[in-house]
Amino acid sequence: MATATTYGARAHARAQQSTRTEAMPVVPAANWPAPPCEAGHLVWAETVAGGNYTHRVLARGTELRLTDLRGDACAHLLLYAADRPWERLNVADTVKVQWNAYLGEDRLLLSDQGRVLASVVADSSGRHDALCGTSTLVRNTARYGDGSPQSPSPAGRELFKLAAAKNGLEPRDLPPSLSFFQGVEVRDDGTLDFTGSAGPAGSVTLRAEQDVTVLLANVPHPADPRTDYVSTPLEVLAWRAEATRPGDPLWEATPEGRRAFLNTAELLAARGLA
Repeated sequence: MATATTYGARAHARAQQSTRTEAMPVVPAANWPAPPCEAGHLVWAETVAGGNYTHRVLARGTELRLTDLRGDACAHLLLYAADRPWERLNVADTVKVQWNAYLGEDRLLLSDQGRVLASVVADSSGRHDALCGTSTLVRNTARYGDGSPQSPSPAGRELFKLAAAKNGLEPRDLPPSLSFFQGVEVRDDGTLDFTGSAGPAGSVTLRAEQDVTVLLANVPHPADPRTDYVSTPLEVLAWRAEATRPGDPLWEATPEGRRAFLNTAELLAARGLA
């Protein structure tokens, strides 16, 4: 199709409207081919290519499922209270308050205000990391020759900068992130052992416990020892559900978790949201 004229370019562009590629968002999300719930409840459906990023604001109670389709995705995650971005994921508190450095089912993702931003409600991978953060421009340039966003080997922090800007945030608003699907373990001497992936089709499901802004970068883990930049597609699906309530086993699982949920409930009640 000729695109030398405005009419030709328009016709060519419109001809692409039903095209599907391996990595893309689906709008509306209900058109996703195999939703995990009733199609009408799906609010986000996207496949994120390796070396790319995405972002979305999710309502309280929404469940977000991330799936490592081929076994070499690494989902680096940041969370912010949607209308209060100064309240954000605090990886240090997430680890120390729960007395556990390893992410998995029934773990809580805590803010720097002692509140629950999200909870982990399902996990079939078990290979995650709360210690190393994401890759940087300097590190990727040294390892792969470039780390800029448009390069063949973009760094996670550089992609987070783009996602942040689209949500009114600046580079100074980027705290350390969590990583899903590529794990590390702490050895007896305090050094880290990269455990890699659990293989294709591993998934983790998070539940938003308040309205949150989600930033995701799908890039290699900074401790990945491979010399090549290896990053495969990440599936992102989200659907309407219910937030954790008092009496739920997760709410009462630990004294520390219960206090974090109470802190969250107090804020929501004061604002007339719960």
